[in-house]
Amino acid sequence: MSEVSGRLLVSLEDGVKRITFNNPARRNSIDFDTIRRFAEAIERSAEDETRVVVITGAGDSFCAGAELQSLKPGDSDYDVTTDVRGGVNPGVLAMRSLPKPIIARVHGHAAGVGCNYALAADMIIASDQAFFGQVFIKIGLMPDGGGTYFLPRLVGYNRAFELMALGDPIPAQQAFEIGMINRVVPAAELDVVVNALAGRLAKAPAIAIAKIKAGLINGLQSDLAAALEFEAVNQGDCFRSADFKEGVAAFLQKRKAVFTGK
Repeated sequence: MSEVSGRLLVSLEDGVKRITFNNPARRNSIDFDTIRRFAEAIERSAEDETRVVVITGAGDSFCAGAELQSLKPGDSDYDVTTDVRGGVNPGVLAMRSLPKPIIARVHGHAAGVGCNYALAADMIIASDQAFFGQVFIKIGLMPDGGGTYFLPRLVGYNRAFELMALGDPIPAQQAFEIGMINRVVPAAELDVVVNALAGRLAKAPAIAIAKIKAGLINGLQSDLAAALEFEAVNQGDCFRSADFKEGVAAFLQKRKAVFTGK
């Protein structure tokens, strides 16, 4: 399945859905129509045959943030809060609630809301040519897209404040060293690494993956007792799954498990 439509490309093959920002002439900057369609593509992934989502950009960048030409500074009739609530926020919430893993494949620039879409993913794999920037301050804005939620949890308050208040993009290696992303790989190896991870996650036991994701998100907002209770309850769903039975059988028979997601 593939959907080629303007500034957002969506394809689904062998359980791997690829969502590609497609405005390479402007480093894949996005307008609010693209932002809304991105949210819809993530939401559909909960219902279709998707097993893992890979988000990336066309050309030499991931996503440079909101397209400035689509913003309306000084227009007293324009309500940016409504657009953020109706477009950006649903997409980020859909990413976090999707019971399927999301990989951000980052090359070139990931800036503004593009950076925060990457932070909302479950794994961030970047090329050694990638840059990450909370550049909102450069045009007199504060971060949106969940940046104020995700970044301090990854790098701490002081580092997050510095990155947001100064707005200087940092290279992928530095982002890795401060705990912002998962891996940095040579640009020539980016697709090999991402494709291997996507393939591995697509074949993983889907119920267990969904519970891991939900458990981690729950754990960020709960105390130890609540996290333990979440694990106890949701372990029951994993225990009753066909994938658990297959996993045990494969272990005892000394063969590779074939999980069906059931």
